[in-house]
Amino acid sequence: MLRRKYRLLSVCAFAIVLLLYRLSTNSPQPDIATAPAAEGVKPPPAVHPGVDQADFAEAPAPYALDKKPLDERPGFVPKQEPDSGAVDPAKPSDATKLSDGESDSKSRKEITLDAAARDPITGDEAPLLTWKNPPKHSDVVKSADEVHWIKPKEHYPLRKSSVITLPTGPAKDLPRVQFAFPPESAQAKVKRLERRKRVKTELERSWSGYKKHAWLHDELSPVSGGFRDPFCGWAATLIDSLDTLWIADMKDEFGKAVEAVETIDFTRARRSDIPVFETTIRYLGGLIAAFDVSEGPRGGYSILLNKAVELADILMGIFDTPNRMPVLYYQWKPEYASQPHMAGQVGMAELATLSLEFTRLAQLTSQHKYYDAVARITNALEAMQKEGTLIPGLFPESLDASGCNRTATRLENAMSRAAQKQIESQGLISDTKGFGEYSNDQKVVRDPTEEGKGARSGASASRLERRDGLNTDDTSFRASSKSNSWQKGPYKADGIKADWDCVAQGLVPGGFGLQKFHMGGGQDSAYEYFGKEYQLLRGREPKYKKLYEDAADAIDKYLLYRPMIEGQWDALFPAKVSVSSQSADDLLYHYEVTHLTCFIGGMFGLGGKLFSRPDDIETAKKLTDGCVWAYQATASGIMPDGGTVVPCPSMDRCEFNKTRWWELLDGSKDWRDDQVRKWEEQYGDAASENSKDLGKRAAMGVPEVKGAAVRETRGSQLPESLRVKLGKKYGVSSSQTKVTTDGTSRDSSQGAKESIPKRPMSHEEYVKMILDTTKLPPGYLPNPSAVYLLRPEAIESVWYMYRITGDPTWMDKGWRMFEATVRATRTSIANSAVSDVLSKEPQPKDEMESFWMAETLKYYYLLFSEPDLISLDEWVLNTEAHPFKL
Repeated sequence: MLRRKYRLLSVCAFAIVLLLYRLSTNSPQPDIATAPAAEGVKPPPAVHPGVDQADFAEAPAPYALDKKPLDERPGFVPKQEPDSGAVDPAKPSDATKLSDGESDSKSRKEITLDAAARDPITGDEAPLLTWKNPPKHSDVVKSADEVHWIKPKEHYPLRKSSVITLPTGPAKDLPRVQFAFPPESAQAKVKRLERRKRVKTELERSWSGYKKHAWLHDELSPVSGGFRDPFCGWAATLIDSLDTLWIADMKDEFGKAVEAVETIDFTRARRSDIPVFETTIRYLGGLIAAFDVSEGPRGGYSILLNKAVELADILMGIFDTPNRMPVLYYQWKPEYASQPHMAGQVGMAELATLSLEFTRLAQLTSQHKYYDAVARITNALEAMQKEGTLIPGLFPESLDASGCNRTATRLENAMSRAAQKQIESQGLISDTKGFGEYSNDQKVVRDPTEEGKGARSGASASRLERRDGLNTDDTSFRASSKSNSWQKGPYKADGIKADWDCVAQGLVPGGFGLQKFHMGGGQDSAYEYFGKEYQLLRGREPKYKKLYEDAADAIDKYLLYRPMIEGQWDALFPAKVSVSSQSADDLLYHYEVTHLTCFIGGMFGLGGKLFSRPDDIETAKKLTDGCVWAYQATASGIMPDGGTVVPCPSMDRCEFNKTRWWELLDGSKDWRDDQVRKWEEQYGDAASENSKDLGKRAAMGVPEVKGAAVRETRGSQLPESLRVKLGKKYGVSSSQTKVTTDGTSRDSSQGAKESIPKRPMSHEEYVKMILDTTKLPPGYLPNPSAVYLLRPEAIESVWYMYRITGDPTWMDKGWRMFEATVRATRTSIANSAVSDVLSKEPQPKDEMESFWMAETLKYYYLLFSEPDLISLDEWVLNTEAHPFKL
């Protein structure tokens, strides 16, 4: 009886559970937008934590109901055997029954109900949501578990009264930058326009190849016809090339590209971290410049500014740190972005090359928060110079931007532990952990994408060798525990950590050992932006002038050197200098010649005009001519990406010294010549006799030795004594081999003739072999990086020199560079980076970075255009050649 009672209870319990399950499945789901009963009734937008409703209300509704017949919809799979328990399709489900005018309070988008709508996969009746205008190369129906960026709550908000606003007051009357060009002759105009036409043809080919093979992807693979997405998959080439299309009068292509920009979703990315430097100069700068060149608010392309704001607001999360210094590889996913974070070790260029883009956006939108973000970086750099650097006026390659003196903090924490234990022993409740520390029951979980981040910058050493940065220590954290809580130390009212929690500090050199100062990747554009930011603000902020002038003076005093090269070139290059904090007066020089440093001619020329420094303009000519020489010095006519050259003994011009160059190519000159002399004394006569015998034998081919470094092979042979001992094992009969009294072996089958070792190479022979195999230009030292990545820096400075001086010879120099570049890089689709510019026929690498059209071809096009097109008195260009209106 008791057993039957329990059985009845079990049946009742099962029935209740089943009823609850059916009710839960038929009730409206909080995250699924359901349709209203009648068209035209708009559901209210959902309120999401951390998202401004005003921002949400402005967003267009990208979804609409697909009203195609079921069998014509993409992805439709008919059901083979309907479930016996399925709902009758003719009857509307409870989930779609709404009273007149009623709407689901959780619905995000405006949709309409199709009575016959069914899920294309299951066939079940359900509202079907699809893109109205689906982006190309993307799925029509988005994955339910796709992660999107959500605006996080600020952990270190600024008081409104502390926001640094755009400087006001009357603009300064800046000196004229561009040369006052006289009217050109008819012959000169025909020549110029013919050259510009050739440049535009190359631009049209490259754009066409991108459209056909890599549309909406970051980069085209111009040999294979594929594509790459090294950044975030936000169509880097498209956005980077927008202003170039407008400038080159490709307005139809510009319009189509703008339509494509509307489909890009910046709230999701192919990477889990956003490389801030590259994203700012390429994407944000590209959108702002495209808006400016297309006549701004009057041009009808307001979507460009809207998308720039959309991207900038995502990037603003990088500044939400205790000291407002940015995290330069931003973990954008909500799981990480919602957690507190702080900056770490950064590259100088990555830190200081954000000012132009955010300042121009602040000017266009009147939103001071954008200027505040970069102005605080400038203030920190200014403070660092006041504290002093090893080379006054310059900044080391790597900086610690955390704002936390870890050494002092560890000492302070150690001293406080005893007091901490005393407090705990008295039973007081206290916050026992500082910022960034976890309670014992918590486990640190790091974003796996942050592991192994190294030089250059999210895109690695080569790309970011584009304008590369250094390894960053800042890593996003989240705490995983029962409460998933982050132990926060106390903070000041303005969001800065309390002093006892972390000993505060400003920017300081990062890492240990030597500090490096140079104008190459990792530092270059930081100095370029000082003068340009001053120009963009129309002289209203004097600190940028001082930063530029101090840097220019330091470069001239400590970095510049004259290369020892052939010809009458009056050329200069900036060296890389390493300094130890233990001996600041002991400078170690590396006489590098890199393509990335070629921007410096344009920087010195622009600064010379802006700040009335005529000597800087003369320096600019010599720096630019140095890069022009590096182009014409190679067999291909293209400058290697990097290398080392022989310097002159002083800054005065010196004649090319072939003897000195050869001595640096082979540091063993005396040893080699001594070995040859000894060989001649010991074996010279015998070698002559053997050569007569060899002449009677059949000629045998000698394998050619290839490679940048050729090594002699004598050291690979076994000693004579060992070969004698091994005897038969190495195919030599002991009866055939006899050892003479002087320790040399004789072969009985060859009589008494001695075994003569190979004659060693002399110094001259060795150097000629190196030059024959490496194709080094005169003045270069071995092991250069002989690739060409379609970089723009050299032609950038040539363009600045032409616009500043008005000297037409710069146009001729640029034309020779263009012809050589196109000849070496052209493919059947577009243009490709190449692997060895020291040879006459460089091999393609199947890579075309976005700056090929954004910068390189733009500068060539502008060089052969009318001087008033993007005049240097009306526009300032960012480091990616994006022009901002002054």
